[in-house]
Amino acid sequence: MEKEFITKNLKETKKLGEMLAAELRGGEIICLSGELGAGKTTFSQGILEGLGAKGPYTSPTFVVMKHYEIKTPKNGNIRNAYHVDAYRIGSDDMLNLGWEEIISNKENVIIVEWAERLENIIPKCALRIDFSWEGENERKINFKS
Repeated sequence: MEKEFITKNLKETKKLGEMLAAELRGGEIICLSGELGAGKTTFSQGILEGLGAKGPYTSPTFVVMKHYEIKTPKNGNIRNAYHVDAYRIGSDDMLNLGWEEIISNKENVIIVEWAERLENIIPKCALRIDFSWEGENERKINFKS
């Protein structure tokens, strides 16, 4: 199933992430792909906020992975959110960070930016979302499941 959205600014992109968060129940892996500046981090911030993770929500570009504890889950059984930026790493690096344990816990939600760099360790059931520029402020966000 595919679904496409066009957002016209950062606020709409973030809101779309919050809307997705309301549908999550735990155990999901959300794979984000697209060019630099296409909206992946803004969307991730919306998901984290929608899950009830305590901010600030900064990009994990230089730390690779950030862990957010969900103290009061808004939905499902979600207790942890992991935000991964795979721009500078490969599959072996992610495996060394405990990938298998993280994805096997149904109380976790995992958001992976630059997911295409980890494709060989991402389960087939993951939600894939592609981001692309449509104009200076507009983004096309294409959900694939």
